[in-house]
Amino acid sequence: MRYQISGKQIDIGDALQSHCRSEIEEVISKYPGRPTDALIVFSRDAHEYACETVVHLSTGMTVQAKAKTTEIYAAFDAANAKMEKQLRRYKRRLKNHHQERTHPVELSNASSYILAANADGADEADEPETLTPIIVAEMETHIPSLSVGEAVMQMELAGAPVLVFRNDKQANGVNVVYRRDDGNIGWIDPNAAT
Repeated sequence: MRYQISGKQIDIGDALQSHCRSEIEEVISKYPGRPTDALIVFSRDAHEYACETVVHLSTGMTVQAKAKTTEIYAAFDAANAKMEKQLRRYKRRLKNHHQERTHPVELSNASSYILAANADGADEADEPETLTPIIVAEMETHIPSLSVGEAVMQMELAGAPVLVFRNDKQANGVNVVYRRDDGNIGWIDPNAAT
């Protein structure tokens, strides 16, 4: 398994790196799906340390957790505990997903954009000079090919509010699952409307 342990403008010592490796391996060994790589990023915000962990499994699923505390080791331990809780919650589904799928999740390339908010403080009712939005960042992202159940599980594991995926059951169906304000999960299937 590949590890990438880094800090944003803080120094990460060898002791913390070995602690992270051993704790991640201990958590992942309990659950199905061999990990391929782990990304752990530490940062500091005023008096708190933040830790973000992302582990990619060989099945194509991703587990992600974040935590903040005043101690750097405690920040990692809290994020690791959140990740373990997510894996424990989805253990049966991960095991079934791993047995049913004979090949890893297929990923398609796509572009992802971050658009700038209204910076000048003008009211949104005012007509802008141009309808072209200002692009702050442009990145490459991947769209997984999953079933609806797998997409909901992936969204929950990643802690994301929304997930765009290519539906396995349809030839060219791009679908969206999202967390609704009422706590339920919404599913947008454009092909069902036709």
